[in-house]
Parts: sequence; C-alpha cells; structure tokens
Amino acid sequence: MISNFNKDKVFIGITPTSWWNDDFLDIDIGIPFEQCVSEMALAGYEGCSIGHKYPKDIDTLKKELSRRNLSVSEPWTSTYFTVNEMYEKTIEDFKKSMQLIKTMGGKDVVIAELGHSAHQRDIALKANRPIFNDQQWKSLIDGLHVLGQMATDEGMNLCYHHHMGTGVQTREQVDKLMNDTDPNLVHLLFDTGHITFSETNENAALDLAKAYGNRIKHVHLKNIRRPAMELSDNNNFSFKESILNGIFTVPGDQEGMIDFEPIFQALADSGFEGWLIVEAEQDPSKAYPLDYAKMGREYIKQVTGI
Repeated sequence: MISNFNKDKVFIGITPTSWWNDDFLDIDIGIPFEQCVSEMALAGYEGCSIGHKYPKDIDTLKKELSRRNLSVSEPWTSTYFTVNEMYEKTIEDFKKSMQLIKTMGGKDVVIAELGHSAHQRDIALKANRPIFNDQQWKSLIDGLHVLGQMATDEGMNLCYHHHMGTGVQTREQVDKLMNDTDPNLVHLLFDTGHITFSETNENAALDLAKAYGNRIKHVHLKNIRRPAMELSDNNNFSFKESILNGIFTVPGDQEGMIDFEPIFQALADSGFEGWLIVEAEQDPSKAYPLDYAKMGREYIKQVTGI
C-alpha cells in the first residue's frame, strides 16, 4: 500500500463520462443527472467534474451536490489560442470557469487547447492531430501565461490537460509545453490514459509522472485496454470509434494494461496534493457505470488507503 500520500490533502473524484459522454452526446442511455451523482456518492467518491446534464443554476447545483456530500473537482475550458479570432472568447470562457469553481469552493481550472483538434471529428485520430507551427506555439504559450496569471491572482491552479487529437498530445509535445511555460503559472493535468494511448506504451504514464511530479496539480486516472488500442491504431479509428470499441476503462480493471501502483507511488513521492479523478469514457450500454465507478474506487482504496 502507498503510505506516503498526505491523506488530508488528496481527494478522490470521478467524471460523469462513464454515465454519458460530453463530447459525443449520442453515447448516452438516458441516465439523468440525479442518478449519476447519486451513484458517484454511493460508490464512495467525494467530488466530480461538471458534465453537460448538470444544472446550470449554481444554487441548484450546489444543493444537489451538497445533499450527496460531493464537491466540484474542476470545470473544463476549451482554449483556442491557435485560432486568432477566438482569443477573446477563450479569455471570457476562462473567466466564467474561474468564477464557477470559485463559487463552488474549488481551486483547479482545467484547460486544453482545442484549436485545430481532431478528437471531436469523424476522422482518424492520430493521423489528423494538429502539428503546431512556431507562431501557434508562441500564441499558445503566451495565452497560457495570461490565463495562468489570472488564475494565480485568484489563488487558483491553471491545469493543462494533454489530450488525444490535440496539438499537445505526445510526450514530446508535453515536454515542450512544460519547458516553455512558467511553472508558477502553468501546471499539468496528468492523464494516464491519454499519454498511454498517445505513446502506445504501458510505461509512458509512469515516465510522465516521474518527469513532472513537481508540476502535476490534478490527475485523471484512466486505464487502457490494449486490444482496443491496437484495433484503433491498426484501423485509424476516430476518438469516438475508439471509445465505442472500449479503449478506456477504470483503474483496477483486469482488462486494463496500466499498472497504477508505481504511478501512485511516484505521485506520493513528489508530494502530490489535490484531486485524483477516475475517468473512463465508456459506452454505458456495455459498461454499467455504477459497477465501474465502484471498481475504480475500491482499487484506489486498496492501493493507497485513501
């Protein structure tokens, strides 16, 4: 068991993407918001990210989460710094996310650059990911520093999510982002599944955790089914096709290829504090959400004692 996490400062949450998908709204069997968050609480989680079915009224959202003893772990903001005409929209969207998480009592704001991204389109995921030119990288880095300063001024963490099908997907691209940004302003959201899928390597997540432990402020725990990954790569699947073919699952699933125990150890050794979020975009008609939520939560408890 991993014994050196500060258990008072590490929190376990989950995303609603096991119950429905927020990128592809047709991956949905009709589970309502109330059932989703009730099952999160039943499975033993203390927080969650925000999905598209959540109440837009903040007071209602607070009430529904509070009665289930759930907190908000993060809002998501899509940035478009590599698309010139979308700079102002990016800034305004980020301000709204900061206000939301501040109102909900959290401190992490999650972002990813979706300019020119492939993951929401019906095209081959890896073959069509954008490759940023020097000017696009400069626009992204400059923009992240603006957002990072805004977040820091409010006592919040700007957490950058490396993501499949975007211009910051591969280990090389994550390295560039980390090397070119101010560590006091831009933090890393470490996603075990996205880096494993990107690099097709079961050690990629552990290597990234060890390399940037001091930059990681937020973690998404996502497992990968190797046969589904190989099927996706061999057939040039889109992101949606990969999801529907079962590429993602939760920590603790014996079908997954990632060994999470050394990853938890690396995070603990680096002094990680913050949210560990179970995230597995699955087809709820094939993978019953509550079963997988419980599987992930029980595994984390077993390995970390949290």
